Amino acid sequence: MSILVYIEHAEGKVKKTSLEAVSFAHALAAQTGEGDVTAVALGSIEAGELAAVGSAGAAKVLHASDERLSDGVIQAHASAVAQAFEILNASTLVLAKSSLGDAVAARLAIKLKAGLVSNVVELPDTGAGYAVKRSIYTGKAFAVTSLTTEKKILAVKKNAIDLKTDGGDAVVETLDVSVADSDFASKIISTERATGDILLPEADIVVSGGRGMKGPENWGMIEDLAKTLGAATGCSKPVSDIGWRPHHEHVGQTGVKVAPSLYVAIGISGAIQHLAGVNSSKCIVVINKDPEAPFFKAADYGIVGDAFEVVPKLNEALKAEL
Repeated sequence: MSILVYIEHAEGKVKKTSLEAVSFAHALAAQTGEGDVTAVALGSIEAGELAAVGSAGAAKVLHASDERLSDGVIQAHASAVAQAFEILNASTLVLAKSSLGDAVAARLAIKLKAGLVSNVVELPDTGAGYAVKRSIYTGKAFAVTSLTTEKKILAVKKNAIDLKTDGGDAVVETLDVSVADSDFASKIISTERATGDILLPEADIVVSGGRGMKGPENWGMIEDLAKTLGAATGCSKPVSDIGWRPHHEHVGQTGVKVAPSLYVAIGISGAIQHLAGVNSSKCIVVINKDPEAPFFKAADYGIVGDAFEVVPKLNEALKAEL
C-alpha cells in the first residue's frame, strides 16, 4: 500500500499548495511506514517541472498528458485519478484543499468508497485508530474526525505543514488512463484569471487595504509595500464594492479566503466577515489610526497610527533591510 498525491498546476507550474500536499504525504509516509510517495499530474506540463516535485518529497510522478485534461474538467480528473489510485494500489490520497480539489475529492470518495476529511491541519493520530484534525467554522475551531474506511482521502489546508525543499528529482513516468467522452460532457468555455505578479490564493504574504486608504488614488502605497515584501495585494469588501479595487482582490468570507505566512491589514477595521477570510494567517499585522479597531484583537502585531505616515516609513525601513 502507498500514498498518492493529486497535484494541480497552472501556467506550466505546479501550485505551491500541491507541493505542500506532497510534503504532507511524505511526512505521513514516514509516520505510517507506507513507503514512497507517488504524485499524479494531468494535462500538459513539462517533465522537468514534474521532476522538481521530488524536492517536496515525491519519489515518482505519474503523468497523464492527455491535452483534454489540461482544462481541469472535474469528472474527467476524478476518473483519471481514480485509475491512478487503483493502478498504484494506494491506501491514501492526499491533495490540496482548493476549488478544484474539493470537487475532485468528493467524486473520488464515491468512486473509491473512501472516507474523506477536508481542511486537514496536521498529520493524523494513528496511535489508536486514525484520527484527523481539521479546521472548522472558517478557522475559528477544530474538530477531530475518525476515519474507519480502508481507503482514505485527506484534503490539506494551505500552510498546514512546512514545505519540504531538500528532496531530489522525482522519476516521471507516463500514465495511460482511459477517460470516457461522457466525462467531458461539461466543458470549460473560458477562464478569466486574476491579474498580478503574485495571486492571492498562492501568496505567502498579503498586503491589504481598506476604506482607511481614502481613495483608489492612494493605492500606490499598498502596491509599493507589497512589491518590497514580494506580496500579493488584497482589499476589504467595501473597497471592492465601491470600485476602488477589482473584485478578485476582495479578501473575506464572501471573497478570497487566504492563509499566508504574513497578512498586513492597512486601514481595515476588522469586520467579522473580513476576519473569517484571514484568520488562518500565521501572522497578522494591523495598521490603523483607531486604537479601538476590532482588528487589533486578532492581530499578532499592531501599529496605532496614520497609515499615510506609517506605511512609507515602514516600506523604507524594509527596503534598507531586505
